[in-house]
Amino acid sequence: MKKLIMSMAVLSMLATSCVSKKKMTQAQARITELEAARDKAVADCEKLTADLRTQLGSKDTDLAAKNGQLADLQTQIDYLKRTNTNLLDRLSDLSVVSKSGAESIKKSLETLNEQSRQLTNLNQSIQRKDSLNLALVMNLKRSLQDINDQDVQVEVKKGVVYVSIADKLLFQTAKYEVNKAAETVLGKVAQVVNDHKELDILVQGHTDVYPIQTEYMKDNWDLSVLRATSVARLLQTKFKVAPERLTAAGRGEYEPKSDNTTPDGRRINRRTEIILTPKLDQFFNLLTTGQGR
Repeated sequence: MKKLIMSMAVLSMLATSCVSKKKMTQAQARITELEAARDKAVADCEKLTADLRTQLGSKDTDLAAKNGQLADLQTQIDYLKRTNTNLLDRLSDLSVVSKSGAESIKKSLETLNEQSRQLTNLNQSIQRKDSLNLALVMNLKRSLQDINDQDVQVEVKKGVVYVSIADKLLFQTAKYEVNKAAETVLGKVAQVVNDHKELDILVQGHTDVYPIQTEYMKDNWDLSVLRATSVARLLQTKFKVAPERLTAAGRGEYEPKSDNTTPDGRRINRRTEIILTPKLDQFFNLLTTGQGR
């Protein structure tokens, strides 16, 4: 019986010891978990503090900038106040305006309003004219797209459209009869020109500086004029361009596009230009009424 009681006592002590060790292990794990949470909370707090300091620095910079703007605005307000005071002082000196003075001011304002209206209309007409020139250039380039760009160039200069054709395409050296091959180019130009009957056509011949003298031509003036006349006559007779729209002129060597001291420059200068210009009555309408339609 005594042995049984002792055995039970020993078992009781062993059970109590096992339970205490298990609780201690659980407590230790809990402590470790709490320490990790504490370390994370401290790190988050430090990061938040750094972020807040950065934001505060940025806010201070913004505040300084706003204060500078406010100071500038206050300076402007003070200037306007002084200006207003000066104007009031001047108005007090002009408190009585004569009838003739008031009428003169009224007429001046009416004149300014009329000038402003004319400028607005003219600007609108110029914009419309630029749009028409752009459409005309696009039509010409589309029609001439299979022609070498070095032989035919289309551009807008001085508010009008220029079609510049190299003389090597149009004429033989020192001649003024138009080559058969060039008739295709002139026909395409004429087709577009005939669709824009509101335009006049100036055909203008140009040469390089090398002088020429033959039985029929005394100098480059003659050559440039005869070449322009040949082109204008072909536009009229073969491609039905109305002759009253055509003008032939020669500039000789006196309006070069490039340097005459090089072969390439002289090649560029030997050209015939077809210049498309608005009719004079439409041009004056642009200047006076801004309608030009």
